Amino acid sequence: MTGFIVDIRQTLEAFEQQTLSSVACLSSKSKGREFPSKACTIRTAFQHDRDRILHSKAFRRLKYKTQVFLSPEGDHYRTRLTHTLEVSQVARTISRALRLNEDLTEAISLGHDLGHTPFGHIGERVLNKLVPGGFHHVRQSLRVVDILEKDGKGLNLTYEVRDGILKHSKGEGGLLTPDPQSRAQTLEGQVVRLADIIAYVSHDLDDAIRGHVIKATDIPKEISDVVGLRHSCRIDRMIRDLINESTADDGCQIRLSPEMDETIRSLRSWLFEHVYHAESVQTEFDKASHLLHELFLYFCDNEDIFLRYGGRRFAGDSLEVSVADFIAGMTDRFALSLYRECFLPKPWKSI
Repeated sequence: MTGFIVDIRQTLEAFEQQTLSSVACLSSKSKGREFPSKACTIRTAFQHDRDRILHSKAFRRLKYKTQVFLSPEGDHYRTRLTHTLEVSQVARTISRALRLNEDLTEAISLGHDLGHTPFGHIGERVLNKLVPGGFHHVRQSLRVVDILEKDGKGLNLTYEVRDGILKHSKGEGGLLTPDPQSRAQTLEGQVVRLADIIAYVSHDLDDAIRGHVIKATDIPKEISDVVGLRHSCRIDRMIRDLINESTADDGCQIRLSPEMDETIRSLRSWLFEHVYHAESVQTEFDKASHLLHELFLYFCDNEDIFLRYGGRRFAGDSLEVSVADFIAGMTDRFALSLYRECFLPKPWKSI
């Protein structure tokens, strides 16, 4: 087929201008990419970013990275990939209801955890202690899309998607930050921040019940009275509260009601005490912590072996940073396999 001259992207951009809220981030108004490139004729800039993330190697590896339970054998437990998809669904629902840019929301959602380590947050804590200057999955996610993907070329994403990825999390602090420097500059990025929290407190609780770590009746009554006892009910009430509260302010501010904000923070604290730090869960993560610690030190002392197993060095990076990149990019099963290869004896095979 030749002579294809219709610019569908321009039609989509015009549709955004006609239908989205006045406070939405329009793809035609993007601040652009670090390295200017020719615009796609059938996708907006944010749709293009979404596709670049979706087809990246880092995104595919999320399938075998821990969410709550280490390398779960049950088919119905969440992984880092299914968590990412649930965040995307929650964020898109909210953005659609508020007439924000759903494509931007989706791109940020799909890229927000690309820098997560194997074995969940325990891997992050190990690298944070070992890497000079510390380590955080948020900064690593940005490093993945800026540098590590495509053999050092990065994905060259738009400013707005990069900003949303970088500011999607602030640890165990408040759900929303009053500091404009720590808050995503787009409302779509702020939606992803809350969608991430809504998704993980809901599905981590669901998985903990499925794994018999807790029972639904263990949830404090002051929490269940607000969000309900069933998974679908909890998700629904949290999302509706956010939409209703944000709509009441003409969509100019993404927020929760004071009651729901307090309830979600209480639920998150309760999960840390009764699920994330539960002895039955923590025992295996202690072993994983030792595993990653040993791999890090081994590769820092043996650069040739590090490179032989697939590690990469980029100009200006110390060996410690390069090893951290390598370990952070591992899946649970690859880390386990590599530990066996490096540290456990192999049966003798005659020639």
